[in-house]
Amino acid sequence: MSFNAVIGQEEVKAILRKQVDEKRIPHALMFSGPEGCGKLAMAVAFAKYVLCQHPENGDSCGHCPSCRQMAKYAHPDLHFSFPIIKKGQTTTCNDYLREWTSFLSSSLYFDFEDWLDAMGGDNKQAYILEAEGDNIINQMSLSSYEGGYKVMIVWLPEKMRGEAANNLLKTLEEPVPGAIFILVSNDTSTILPTILSRVQNIAFHALPAEVIAEALVQRNGLEQNTAMQIARISCGSYLKALKTISVNNEADTYFKNFTQLMRLAYSRNLVALKGWCDEVASWSREKQKSFLEYCQNMLRENFVYNFHRPELNFMNEQELQFATKFSSFINERNIVEFAHEFSVAQRDIEQNVYSRNVLFNMALQCIILIRK
Repeated sequence: MSFNAVIGQEEVKAILRKQVDEKRIPHALMFSGPEGCGKLAMAVAFAKYVLCQHPENGDSCGHCPSCRQMAKYAHPDLHFSFPIIKKGQTTTCNDYLREWTSFLSSSLYFDFEDWLDAMGGDNKQAYILEAEGDNIINQMSLSSYEGGYKVMIVWLPEKMRGEAANNLLKTLEEPVPGAIFILVSNDTSTILPTILSRVQNIAFHALPAEVIAEALVQRNGLEQNTAMQIARISCGSYLKALKTISVNNEADTYFKNFTQLMRLAYSRNLVALKGWCDEVASWSREKQKSFLEYCQNMLRENFVYNFHRPELNFMNEQELQFATKFSSFINERNIVEFAHEFSVAQRDIEQNVYSRNVLFNMALQCIILIRK
């Protein structure tokens, strides 16, 4: 991953290039901002630029020995710290390094849930554990293999358990010459204030829809109109756009189940609704979450449909045909409560609440709301 492969964030790239070119790289940086805007991708690109032996045109060269090692995440002066699931004696990121580098090789745009699933972490918690703090100190106290910088990328420092955070703080207070820390955070509010005071914060912003659409066309092969539709509902997150593409691949299944839920709720068919809940509950957690996201979008689209502003609607022909009759049931009296019920259901499933109960409670609320 080089700077030119990171989507958007041109202002951040300019700041980082200037730091390297002027040889004024802070010993600790905090990349903060919304999820899915490319913070981890930028951290890797920056590390690659710093470690490159022959940088050119404001980016890493891509062909020197250092860049070739970086391409495999095998550079001896690049280190990662990230949340893990404790299994037996597994307490540091070294125990998950093979899985982590393999995961990074597939994409640098992912979220915590994606990594949790990659570790096989159903119903389990992941943290940067206490022992990892000692591991960070040990890795960054050694001399550079190549005689230059050493880079430690800490992904989601907000997941650090107490002693790990304290050890990181000690390292930041007494930085080793040539050591660079890049902390990549979605939520700095839970990070120790003393850590925040010792890093230079670089704020990332949500990506413009045009930038996301261009990336979807060039990298994912989407048509321009489809790419722009997805980009507009992605709230500045390329990651969310990618997940929307995945949802679109399941569009027929999601559409069928959404319309079935609404029809059964309207007819108050509790027996059939229970069967519907059992079917959806048999899906994977990620698929359930994606479906509930789809449902929330369909509610929004049907509400907007009532205003007769087609330029504000982003539905396919099948969905539009359904909206001609269904949209009248989504109105000012129930849209907020409808959206709330589906959002709460999505949150509960993310938190591993028993999905059959979550879905059935949601379905019961649909019975009430659809006749408002």
